[in-house]
Amino acid sequence: MGIDCGSQVVLCEYPIRLDTYEGCSHDCRYCLARMKRDISNVKPLHCAEQVRRFAAGNRTATTSWCDWRIPLHWGGLSDPFQPAELEHRCTLEVLQVLKETQHPFIVSTKGRLVAEEPYLTLLSECDAVVQISMTSPLLDKLEVGAPTFAERIEMAARLAPRVKRVIARAQPYLPQCKASLMEALPEMKRAGIHGITLEGMKFKRRKPGLVKVGGDWAYPEEELERDYLAIRSRCRELGLAFWCAENRLRSLGDSTACCGCGDLPGFEGNRFNCVSIANGSGGGPSELMRRPGTAGCFKSLHQQAGVSDVIARRSFAELMTDAAGAF
Repeated sequence: MGIDCGSQVVLCEYPIRLDTYEGCSHDCRYCLARMKRDISNVKPLHCAEQVRRFAAGNRTATTSWCDWRIPLHWGGLSDPFQPAELEHRCTLEVLQVLKETQHPFIVSTKGRLVAEEPYLTLLSECDAVVQISMTSPLLDKLEVGAPTFAERIEMAARLAPRVKRVIARAQPYLPQCKASLMEALPEMKRAGIHGITLEGMKFKRRKPGLVKVGGDWAYPEEELERDYLAIRSRCRELGLAFWCAENRLRSLGDSTACCGCGDLPGFEGNRFNCVSIANGSGGGPSELMRRPGTAGCFKSLHQQAGVSDVIARRSFAELMTDAAGAF
């Protein structure tokens, strides 16, 4: 896998993902991936040379639409700093390439290795934004293989002076975590965290009080909006930035770039996507995006027989426009 771009392209400004492992040992009870397959068998993905080629401007069928140094979104499917890294060092290999090339990236993790050597020094020498997944101490019992919430605050404090920005990634958010999350916000600020991004828990099965959103069951929009506005208000009192990764409520955030780095120099994402267009912050397609043959990343969204041949003749701009019309 390594570097790829798939279904998130219609929703995210940083949809080109990087994963250095397949599977995860954090054993988070709420993880949707574990409902689809056994993720306990962690496999290394040695992809340092693939990262080097991407940083040099080489593109594949799924990334051919992008001709600028778009930041890689690292850790979308598997934590790069999970315990398996001590054995395989796939993440270390990639960090060394990212240091050499100075290619920007956003890395999402809850693994304690991110704040330990040699990773801490390497990150300080990279063009890096670090997202630490941390919603509430109440979730510690559901994240049995990961550091506790308190430990992650300490990790953030070690990282904050060394990287471009540390973002608290409150995903998944549950309404019962609201009080404890708000109580933790001053501690996050003291740790040097720049801001917080939220997204509600998604469920595969119907539960009382949930509503159908796409293929998932989720909390009602009005309930989440009420909570998010209260959390946003407290963030602003404390001087914390606030973003909303909830696609239904993305406009509540300081920007629709919910990874928390859309305003950083050198972190230019793709604003030509469905969510940004729907919220009035979208940009237009580049010249490259208009060229036929640049829509390969849409194959993950269209799995019907014969569609691959059609997509091969279409442009990224055409299929994103179609998706935005149906969004």
